[in-house]
Amino acid sequence: MSMQVDPRRKDKVNRYKAPQNQGQAGSSSEDLMPDYMNILGMIFSMCGLMMKLKWCAWFALYCSCISFASSRVSDDAKQVLSSFMLSVSAVVMSYLQNPAPMTPPWAPAP
Repeated sequence: MSMQVDPRRKDKVNRYKAPQNQGQAGSSSEDLMPDYMNILGMIFSMCGLMMKLKWCAWFALYCSCISFASSRVSDDAKQVLSSFMLSVSAVVMSYLQNPAPMTPPWAPAP
């Protein structure tokens, strides 16, 4: 029976230290992209619902998916979910009102 030697080197271990840049000017530890995408999603959802613009509704769904995917656990889940549901309802309502395929905004109307 042989003695096993521990291959780890205790003198080479470096413990992780969180960055301490919260108080410095010009640095922010907060990521505001989910909030911006949430607001953009709500704006485009309302435009899609009120103006019956399908591309606005699809862009709102895109923004709310980005907001949902990049949100943190500590964020308010109700607000993210309500933005997502509003954008889904904008897409559904725009196609219920006019089931024709979406034409790009730059294309001439048929």
